[in-house]
Amino acid sequence: MNNDLTKKDIEDMEAEIEHRKLVLRPELIEHVKEARSLGDLSENFEYYAAKKEKNANESRIRYLERMIRTANVLDDDAGDDEVGINKTITVYVEEDDEEEIYKIVTTVREDSLNGLISNESPMGRALLGKKVGDRVLIEVNKNYSYYVVIKKIDNSTVDESGELRRY
Repeated sequence: MNNDLTKKDIEDMEAEIEHRKLVLRPELIEHVKEARSLGDLSENFEYYAAKKEKNANESRIRYLERMIRTANVLDDDAGDDEVGINKTITVYVEEDDEEEIYKIVTTVREDSLNGLISNESPMGRALLGKKVGDRVLIEVNKNYSYYVVIKKIDNSTVDESGELRRY
């Protein structure tokens, strides 16, 4: 189950594990205790719901720990002026005559509907290592391809308003 992860992905997962263990776990255990004290367990919906939520948290912790343990850590050696993992890219799509913003991420974090594209996607693969001004052919399949021009490469995760960028 080797997953390609960056050091940042692993740090984020470790932070989530810590939150789940130190904050959520005690709260969920307390919910189970409270629900158990309500009486007859055979007809106690609150108890089963609390138990299910506690088990889901434990399952997520195990999943994240396994992901970290079996991870293939990617080194992103792209320069500041090159497209790389965890960089936000503004591209001009010639075919549509519009600019689009994407962030290149690993397959674990990809969410194309929110602008997170995988380093293994056709666009991600084509853009990696390119620089501002480069015209890049994106080959979706044998029958369809299109050109984009890289307009901007941003290394920060904070936008102009000081807010943490969603992608």
